[in-house]
Amino acid sequence: MKTYRILLVEDETDISDLVKMNLEAEGYKVAAVRDGVDALQKMKEENFDLVIMDVMLPHVDGITVTENIRLTNSTVPILFLSARNNTQDRILGLKKGGDDYLAKPFNLEELLLRVQKLLGRSRAAAENPFTIHEYRFGVNYVNFDSFEAVGNNGSFMLTKKESMLLKLLIENKGQVVSREKILQTVWGYNVYPSTRTIDNFILAFRKYFEKDAKKPSYFQSMRGVGYKFTDGN
Repeated sequence: MKTYRILLVEDETDISDLVKMNLEAEGYKVAAVRDGVDALQKMKEENFDLVIMDVMLPHVDGITVTENIRLTNSTVPILFLSARNNTQDRILGLKKGGDDYLAKPFNLEELLLRVQKLLGRSRAAAENPFTIHEYRFGVNYVNFDSFEAVGNNGSFMLTKKESMLLKLLIENKGQVVSREKILQTVWGYNVYPSTRTIDNFILAFRKYFEKDAKKPSYFQSMRGVGYKFTDGN
């Protein structure tokens, strides 16, 4: 049975020691560091299955560390821990490459459940031989491994969440994907984000890829149900 390796980046000693002890009690192998510089060095030296990242760190903050990790590693799940719990901070963390966001003070059981879910999703994606890695539709192109895309205004980079949602819609081409399935697949749980947040992602896709964003041919919103991707391929 695989032993999962977790990088814990937390500068508060009490929290770090407590989280490390509980993760190890669940059978995970944990490397703990206290600042962003050491986190980046660890990521260069070793392979990890999950990163638990405090946002407010000495020297280099957790958001910047995550952006640097995503330059070379688009797949390792990153769970943010933060004393900041407003919507804008959570959205920023997810846009910058985080997969989940847990506010301090947190419940240890909830943390362990979120770790378990993130690892499970990551394992399922790795074991699925039918997953698509790139896709072309019209003049558009998306690479789901590197997050590179080509749209109306040339080349650009998708965020990880944009890439995950776009991939989900394309893999279910021609079918309506419910909001519930999007929340579970892309965000991993059904508390956050709001429907408006998902709508904003669809609006962004139309801006990126549609000839006329007001008359979309690829990205359809099915009121009260979900969302659908269609093309001629």
